[in-house]
Amino acid sequence: MAEAPRLDVPGAVTAPGASAPSHTDAPFTPGPRPPAAAPGATDRPAARGADAATGRVTADAAATGPAATTPDRASGGRARAGVRVVPAWLWGVPPVVVLALVFLYPLALVVQQSLTPENGGGAFDAYASVFASRGFREALGTTVWLAVGATVGCLVLGFALALVIAFVPFPGAKGVAKFIDVFLSFPSFLITLALLFIYGTVGMANGVWSDLTGAADGPFHFLATPWGVLLAEITYFTPFVMRPLLAAFSQLDTAQLEVASSLGARPARIVRRVILPEALPALAAGGSLVLVMCLNEFGIVLFTGAKDVTTLPMLVYGKAILESDYSAACVVAVVNIAISVGLFGLYRVVSKRAGA
Repeated sequence: MAEAPRLDVPGAVTAPGASAPSHTDAPFTPGPRPPAAAPGATDRPAARGADAATGRVTADAAATGPAATTPDRASGGRARAGVRVVPAWLWGVPPVVVLALVFLYPLALVVQQSLTPENGGGAFDAYASVFASRGFREALGTTVWLAVGATVGCLVLGFALALVIAFVPFPGAKGVAKFIDVFLSFPSFLITLALLFIYGTVGMANGVWSDLTGAADGPFHFLATPWGVLLAEITYFTPFVMRPLLAAFSQLDTAQLEVASSLGARPARIVRRVILPEALPALAAGGSLVLVMCLNEFGIVLFTGAKDVTTLPMLVYGKAILESDYSAACVVAVVNIAISVGLFGLYRVVSKRAGA
């Protein structure tokens, strides 16, 4: 007769022929069910335990992973076989060599020529001779006052035109602003040539005057004077002031203008108290650039035909080409370079402070 199954503990059935559980095995006693967790609650201790375990595993993996066997990055990869590390300073050698051959070597020749007069003498005899000459002093004075006058004229005219373009709505304002960018690429002699067509001896203005009055000659002859050179430089260099001004005006908060206008401030007061302080850095940067460029301007003075106007670049041209006095020409060139480099350094300082 088959043996009936034995029931040793509640809920546990032993098959026939199987050994009964040992007395050391604790019987299964169903206990009370734990209370349900509140909605949104998490088992924080268990989570922390899991994170800790995960952290230990991660740390162990990091200690034994590829990073533990990779060479130190601070060594620049020198441990990698077959890779040659090029020193960083070596990459700067080619541009320095090109700069030395193209610019520094000719400049050194100019300085050397100024210190070695062709007729012999001391190293600074040519400097003493040039500085004592009346022509050099007049050329230096003419260069300085033309550069300063043109800079002031460009600042005033450029500020007024930039105000109109930026704050006075009129059709084509954006087109005019874009034309200013194109104007910056024009050569200086092109503007002088246009002024000759208008105000020259046989220009349009004198022609119209002769047709209206019957006179043989017109009244416009100022273009061959220093005032004509000043007009040409102001006409050509004004966009170099307007460009940074327009950029500064585009960053100006229009809410300040609206608040000032709502408080009853007149346009002149708004310009003086609100717009001008914001435009001062751009004015300083543009004015410094124009001053440097006017000191070195050669084409405008040459194309106006102003024979009585001699600037430092014109003096260099006269000494080297017309008189073949290369030592004196190099002396004037060195002086012009020194003034230009000093003003360019000032321009860089002002531009950095202005954020240009």
